[in-house]
Amino acid sequence: MPLPKLPTKPAALLSPQDYPKADKDKIVKSLTLIEPVARKTEAAPAPTPVRAKIADKAPATKPRAASSAQTVALAPKSGTRRPTDKSGVTKLFVLDTNVLMHDPTSLFRFEEHDVYLPMMTLEELDDHKKGMSEVARSARQVSRSLDALVSGVEENAIDEGIPLSKLGNKDAKGRLFFQTKLQNVSLPEGLPMGKADNQILGVVRALEAQYPGRAIVLVSKDINMRIKARAMGLPAEEYLNDHVLEDTDLLYSGIMQLPDDFWIKHAKGMESWQENKHGTGYTFYRLSGPVVPSMLVNQFVFMEPQNGEASFYGQVRQINGKTAVIQTLRDYAHTKNSVWGVTARNREQNFALNLLMDPECDFVTLLGQAGTGKTLLALAAGLAQVLETKLYSEIIVTRVTVPVGEDIGFLPGTEEEKMSPWMGAFDDNLEVLNKSDNDAGEWGRAATQDLIRSRIKIKSLNFMRGRTFVNKFLIIDEAQNLTPKQMKTLVTRAGPGTKIICLGNIAQIDTPYLTEGSSGLTYVVDRFKGWGHSGHVTLARGERSRLADHASEVL
Repeated sequence: MPLPKLPTKPAALLSPQDYPKADKDKIVKSLTLIEPVARKTEAAPAPTPVRAKIADKAPATKPRAASSAQTVALAPKSGTRRPTDKSGVTKLFVLDTNVLMHDPTSLFRFEEHDVYLPMMTLEELDDHKKGMSEVARSARQVSRSLDALVSGVEENAIDEGIPLSKLGNKDAKGRLFFQTKLQNVSLPEGLPMGKADNQILGVVRALEAQYPGRAIVLVSKDINMRIKARAMGLPAEEYLNDHVLEDTDLLYSGIMQLPDDFWIKHAKGMESWQENKHGTGYTFYRLSGPVVPSMLVNQFVFMEPQNGEASFYGQVRQINGKTAVIQTLRDYAHTKNSVWGVTARNREQNFALNLLMDPECDFVTLLGQAGTGKTLLALAAGLAQVLETKLYSEIIVTRVTVPVGEDIGFLPGTEEEKMSPWMGAFDDNLEVLNKSDNDAGEWGRAATQDLIRSRIKIKSLNFMRGRTFVNKFLIIDEAQNLTPKQMKTLVTRAGPGTKIICLGNIAQIDTPYLTEGSSGLTYVVDRFKGWGHSGHVTLARGERSRLADHASEVL
């Protein structure tokens, strides 16, 4: 087939005579439109007459009334958006109430796809808006967003969908639809229509019948709701936009094992020098090589040769392009470097103490199973820096009050007395730290315990908003039960000279609708990795007792 003539001027249109003509015996495939988008967008190019003719023949797949004034244009391609299905038609996501209450901004997280809200979802939002809980705040925030989207829209235009980008969310290119008509819902016998979940499932089934050529997907955080939907043959998905990682095995551990030939491949042009920091001598290595691009700032590296050579433990201090600076560590496994009488019993505990005792590190996260020493190490480092070096003025301890079993009800006393039953782990560790000094005697230990108690304050999470901590050593225990929003509220309380330590085990989450991938602890570990004033260590080996270690493995 011959090529058409080149245009004489830039942006000149070809005349119909210049188009190549196919031979009579060859079949020419007609141009088909992938997706007719019946909306006016600023980014969409003006349609040419040829495209407009083809678009008239394509079936409308959007659940909105056809309008003669609307122009038909091809959707602009974006390299960052989530892909549509093979036919190019965007999906229609039906949102359950728990998705909106879990993430109030979820309306704007579906990129080019459309969002549909059943009337029962709005009813449940209205039921949960009262109160001071996080769920009530989220319900009120969603209601305010919906009110801002609906305001100024004509009654007839609601059926055609409201652009989600109306409030300035440019990533949301889809439209918001409400259930404006009573639909004929047919559910299997045995499912009562009075239940809210069943009514939402009925709306999804009715939408599938109304728009047979379009993917209708129910999005819910409720596992049973998704199971019922799949049992009815309806597509259902979990809301995964707030998940930091799909697989928690890929979570940043803060530790990297160097290959055995590391020094051979990285010795060319290597520089080394010694510096004295905080009364301790450290050796620094500046090197470049193939492993450097995979390193992060404040990540720990180690190499334990099998041929009897000495082990190497270091911490990445700087990364400039393909060059890294590695610093040797202080050996906290030796008794001369003990922290409040506590020494590191394994490699990961040594890494953790190097972070906890580093005044340049403002934010530390420690992950590990029960018995790995998270609380003991954090408390020992806090006492040493509050009472010995006077680097911080006091220790503040807080945690989420989520019971493991049935709640025992209200607790009497002040804020500190109400929180004391939740702080049993710290009381146990304080007893261990106080018994480490055998020469003090009974009177000396009692005096030390009173002094320690005066420097440790136990605070509740409920009263943290608006506070600012200056020169404090803040320990957040059981941080895996925090949502990302609560974690942000806590970390932003830090004032000048404050250090925050987050402790937790993502395998022991007690908060409903919170998983390993969406926990606030997972969120901060992933967001803070590579920052020069934060560090993370995953403690691997339990040191509580042989019974506890065996129980964590076999139970």
